[in-house]
Amino acid sequence: MSLHTVPKSECLSLREPAYIGPLLDEIGKHAASADATRSIDSALIGSIKKNDIMRLSASPEIAGLDETFVNIGNELQAVAGRCTSTAWCLWNHLCTFHHFAGLLGKQNIDLLADVVAKREWVCFPAGAASKVSGSQKGNDTVELNGIASFGSGSRYADWAGVVFKDGADQKPMFAFADLRLPGVEIEQTWQAMSLRASATDHIHYTNASVPSKLVVPVPYRYREHFRDPATEMINHRYREDWVAISVMWLGAMATGLVEAAFREAIENIQNRVAIVGTKMSEKSTIHINLGKVRALLNTASDTVYSALNETDRRIEMKMFPTEDDYFRQCASGMQAVQLCDEALKLILRTLGGNGLREGTNFERRYRDFQAMPLHINGHVDRITEQLGRLSLGMETQNPF
Repeated sequence: MSLHTVPKSECLSLREPAYIGPLLDEIGKHAASADATRSIDSALIGSIKKNDIMRLSASPEIAGLDETFVNIGNELQAVAGRCTSTAWCLWNHLCTFHHFAGLLGKQNIDLLADVVAKREWVCFPAGAASKVSGSQKGNDTVELNGIASFGSGSRYADWAGVVFKDGADQKPMFAFADLRLPGVEIEQTWQAMSLRASATDHIHYTNASVPSKLVVPVPYRYREHFRDPATEMINHRYREDWVAISVMWLGAMATGLVEAAFREAIENIQNRVAIVGTKMSEKSTIHINLGKVRALLNTASDTVYSALNETDRRIEMKMFPTEDDYFRQCASGMQAVQLCDEALKLILRTLGGNGLREGTNFERRYRDFQAMPLHINGHVDRITEQLGRLSLGMETQNPF
């Protein structure tokens, strides 16, 4: 049996999704147009918002499905193989909602449950150049002004997390803002080569009002605050840090993207004739390259899913994560992305000049992948430096 006909369930690096499956063909069908127009089809976004994938990272206390991190990784992996921009937005929603639930806590359980029950979308623009200020207006309202950047999924979202400085003492605060209310404008600034439909845009706040109950402090190194037994949480799962979770899921998405590129490359190679009439599928160097890609993909998947499994077991046993656990999670996702990077470049080398053609699935996937090793959460420089400090018995320094 040729590799490209191996059933998905028999492939070591892929897992079957349990929720998003009915929409995968539609997501794949719209991938090229999403890339060209820089926006995901609105009807498709509507269908996704009706799917239970929106509720996976929420716990039962807030109308969620309390799904395992492994199974959420499966969903994102499957979507990434069809349209990475769509996967990126879903990834952002699922991991940032996890963070928001931890920050907003039990005092906001009713609102969080309403957001989850309605399958509303959240985003978290807090990237470089973000500058938002907040001021108290009366007893029950905080007014936001400024710009928040890198808001992946913002164009499709209903709510946004906002980090801002309190005007009085400049303490970092967090607000949960309804993007449908007056004073909020989304500026389409993501004119990038990668993830063109991810809507990683700017959000402008102009006298935007947020109820004071939806404004909470952001503890320095909040992962340590969350894992403190004295800190009350909605559910034990929220003691796991969202940044580490995001990096693991990013690794799972990377395997889905590169697996899709690998399978299409095999189909291309089986039908191509090289120079002087030699079949590409008969060249020994092709066999070597494809074998190495297969090994890299399997290793990437094994690496990140091992950490995801450990995380699920820890939650099931109600164990509290440690700093070692945090960097174990971050390193596994980071390393999976690095392995996938090597595999994707090897696929390009194997395809040769044909791999450089614009408008192909490979070209889009290659461009989209470039954002994965550069995301700050899983950036190799950020993680390896701190992991090295930890290995030497020194304290880590990253605030997130």
